[in-house]
Amino acid sequence: MHANPAKVTGSFVARLLRIPRRYERWVVTAFNCRRWEPASSSYGRGVIDLNAGWQTKRLDVEPLVPAHAAELAPALTDASLYRFIGGEPLSATALAERYHRLAIRRSPDGDQLWGNWVLRLRQTGAAIGTVQATLPSRGPAAGPAEVAWVVAIPGQGRGYAKEAARSLTDRLTEDGWSVTAYIHPEHEASQRVAIAAGMMVTAEVRDGEQRWNRSG
Repeated sequence: MHANPAKVTGSFVARLLRIPRRYERWVVTAFNCRRWEPASSSYGRGVIDLNAGWQTKRLDVEPLVPAHAAELAPALTDASLYRFIGGEPLSATALAERYHRLAIRRSPDGDQLWGNWVLRLRQTGAAIGTVQATLPSRGPAAGPAEVAWVVAIPGQGRGYAKEAARSLTDRLTEDGWSVTAYIHPEHEASQRVAIAAGMMVTAEVRDGEQRWNRSG
């Protein structure tokens, strides 16, 4: 199968890779998500690929797609997960709808890029949580990358959140981003994750949450 590179589309890629039709729309969505092009190359490599995964010592970090909802919805049903971060458990259907929006990787107005990844324990294959990064689409000069993380209750207490958050913030800072997170002052477990990720608390408070920063 041949095609003019200037006319390659997500549908063409899906057919080329023999992707089942029921998954084709996810391929099209990912293909159509263009990484931002930096105004200059004065900061790091300048680009983080939101459609790429990576590995840590114990985790496979996968770009989020709607299909992940089926296995993550049961893992994220414990109401205690939302005590400090807000929200509530979602059904698999509602979570798939949310993940479909996030998998576009860009806000509707184009001002933000959305990076969302699933944490999979390599030893067992179980999906145990997510990490995310919200980035100004104009690049690091426009503001910091805001990160967050959540690990299901059965996966807590084993350092997975620290491992994932550190790897994410490392990748962002290597690409020239400063990094920020907002954490409830009583959420001590999340504060320990932020410290492990190289972040320091600041005096700034937003909606009752303290701002944590990492600049490099």
